[in-house]
Amino acid sequence: MLRCYCVCMQEERDMVELRSGAYMPQIGLGTWQLRNTAQTIVDALRMGYQMIDTSGDYGTQPGIGEGLRRSGLAREDFYLVTKVEEDEDAYAAALNNLRELRLGYANLLLIHRPPARGAGVELWRALCQAQADGLTVDIGVSNYSTNLIDELIEATGEVPAVNQIEWSPFGYSDEMLNYCKEKRIVIQAYSPLTRTHRLRERELREIGFKYGKSPAQILLRWDMQLGVVPLPKANQRAHLEENLNVFDFELSESDMATLKVFNEEYSSLGSLAYV
Repeated sequence: MLRCYCVCMQEERDMVELRSGAYMPQIGLGTWQLRNTAQTIVDALRMGYQMIDTSGDYGTQPGIGEGLRRSGLAREDFYLVTKVEEDEDAYAAALNNLRELRLGYANLLLIHRPPARGAGVELWRALCQAQADGLTVDIGVSNYSTNLIDELIEATGEVPAVNQIEWSPFGYSDEMLNYCKEKRIVIQAYSPLTRTHRLRERELREIGFKYGKSPAQILLRWDMQLGVVPLPKANQRAHLEENLNVFDFELSESDMATLKVFNEEYSSLGSLAYV
């Protein structure tokens, strides 16, 4: 059961295949500082979201678990991402996350960030064990540079399925994009909407006007056409619906190129962790 993910509720075009052969939805819901968590999860799942991203340090996992139960969805009909912290016993933290969520397994388990020194090889070994023991389908990392990922691979032979990083046209790395394509690592984008800080940029709004779409929808579509999986957070129902309404249009090559020129390694956190 742990090696697949039901695609009956989404068309194949809305899915991304991971190196393991498992499938991930092409867009998900971020839950950092999510308000009214349980009801927001219920609302999002009813709208059509099928991937929820969380972490042990978000404080949202009990509410997410409640929302998942209230949704009535079978376990195979949603995709759950969670993370362990760099200073934790990773295996014990994975178990604790599942207890908070009241789930038997995660679809994807990540190291939230690298430790202060090194790549965290022992953390990675613990995630490998968690995967072998059926606590998660796939494992990956977050906020890792290419050099740190190489260190994990060299030490264990295990390639992460995902690197979850801050990513938008205003801040990204072609080096990382090309590296991940070569290694068959999927990039998940947190803060893909720049935490709203750059949504009023004139050129971005002009592109949106051409397609009858909002600046947020343009940013999300840019990610998806690059093969990047965005994880926008939204507390309001209107924003939840807006962020999901990105499958009925495609950006032209020229507009994709225009958006790429926006890159200034912008980060809402101050710096891109992987650059």
